[in-house]
This record gives sequence, C-alpha cells and structure tokens, in this order.
Amino acid sequence: MHALRWWQKGMVGVSLAVLAFLYIPIVILVIFSFNDSAVTSFPLAGFTWRWYQAFLSNEQMLRALANSLIVAVFATMVSVIVGVTAALALDKYHFPGKHLFQNVILLPLSLPGIVTGIAMLNFYKQIGIPQSLTAVVIGHSTALLGVVVSQVMARLSKLNRRQLEASVDLGATPFETFRRVTLPNIRTSILGSALLCFTLSFDEIPVTYFLTGREVTLPIYIYSTLRRGITPEINAIGSVIVAVSFILIVLSVTLLRDRKQ
Repeated sequence: MHALRWWQKGMVGVSLAVLAFLYIPIVILVIFSFNDSAVTSFPLAGFTWRWYQAFLSNEQMLRALANSLIVAVFATMVSVIVGVTAALALDKYHFPGKHLFQNVILLPLSLPGIVTGIAMLNFYKQIGIPQSLTAVVIGHSTALLGVVVSQVMARLSKLNRRQLEASVDLGATPFETFRRVTLPNIRTSILGSALLCFTLSFDEIPVTYFLTGREVTLPIYIYSTLRRGITPEINAIGSVIVAVSFILIVLSVTLLRDRKQ
C-alpha cells in the first residue's frame, strides 16, 4: 500500500511536470505581449497595449490573417459537407471494402503533416493544380475529413434506430426523417467537429507550407518572421491565436461530449 501511494504521487508529479513544460511557454508568451520593451527578457519594463496596436496596423500580417480565416472557413465547410455525407453513407449502407474505405478516410489523421503536404504537392503537380490558397483549402479539407467522419459516425452509432423506423412508419420521406430525427441527434457532433476543423486548419503549417503560393497564411507568415527573431508583435498575435484556439477547442469538446438524451 505504501509503495502504491508513492507510485501515485510520482505519476502526479510527472503529470504536473509535463503540463508545466507544455503551458509555461504559452504563459510567458502572453506576458511578454504586454511588456513595454522590444527586448524579450525579464524583468519586464512595464505594461502596454502598443504591440497589439502595432499588430493591428501591420498590413502584411492582417492580410495573412485574412487568408487564414478564408482558408479555415472554406476548408471547414467542405470537410463538414463531405464528411457528414460520407458518415451517413457508411452508417447506412454495407458494401464490399467498407472498412477499408473508412480507414482510408481516417488515414490522414495518423500521417505526419509533412508527409501529407509532400504527397498532395506531387499529386497536384500531376493534375495541374497550381500552388495557391485554393490548393491549401483542398489539402486542409482532405486532411480534416476524418475528423468529421469519426465524430459523426460515433454519434450515429448511438442513435436510436426505433426513431428512424417510427418516422418511416408515419409516412415521412427520407429527407423529412433526416431533418426531424437524424439531424437533431447529430447536430452537436457536426458543430463540435466543425469548430475543431476550423481550429486545426487555422493553425496548420506543414500542409500549408507545401501547397501555398504567393499568398501566405498567418502561421506561415509568423514562421518566416521568426527567422529574424521573436518580435513583440509576434508575441501579441500569438497570444490572440492562443486565446481564440482555446475558446474554440473548449466549445468543440463541450459539444462533442456525450449528452444524455
């Protein structure tokens, strides 16, 4: 019993150390975004909002931010539309190779982003798609499709089939059954996976790096800027991204959490 307690305390200590290793740099990033000095070092020179004002007046950074938002919105829309359709088909129909097809859809989730980016770049060159934001949207949609399919299928597996049968017995058309029975049951999964897709697309670097053209997204802009060193503006925009990503992830986890019907 004594050894078990020491083991538990050791695991708690390791967990706290891992959390500190992951999140203390983020806290420091936020702190330095308010530092009234261009030098990133302690002690702090004072409190200021001027780095956020500088970020908002940086046209190149704002253009990159707009590109990131455009890519994330369209990639999320495509992923949700195609993903929900695929999940409904996989749940309803049985055909040879169904499990293989499902695993192929989920494969990009397990592949490193650099592998996906290189593979897509080579494929796009073969079919004549130039490097552009459109190529980035297609790439993100392909990579994120598995997120929607996995979440929606997980919710469909818990759907009460008697509700569908009752809807058909009452004379409802397939579309009415989907609108009145299926959609209300999977709505939270769709919204949660959409928020997660938006967050992942907005922060994506490897796939975007290989597929983008002259127009860059915000993560790529920040990555290229870091080669010249960390600036207070980078700390400011990094803090904004952390805050927005945290809110979206919390919302997505809340929506994807199983709820008692």
